Amino acid sequence: MEIKFQTKEESNQQQQEAFLKLSKTERFYSFLNLMERMSQFPTKNKIDKNKDNFIIIIPPKNEWILGK
Repeated sequence: MEIKFQTKEESNQQQQEAFLKLSKTERFYSFLNLMERMSQFPTKNKIDKNKDNFIIIIPPKNEWILGK
């Protein structure tokens, strides 16, 4: 394992050069792989499945008669 000390700009430049060396097909598959990994990344935003929905509760007939 090799440890390199470099600035953020140097690191970004190196990553960009490595990406541009890939063929168009490899770039596309690299992008798909990135999107798959991003979908597994934890997030604080939780989707509320009932956000735009509402629930109608109709009680059984015997509750209407008994006044519950």
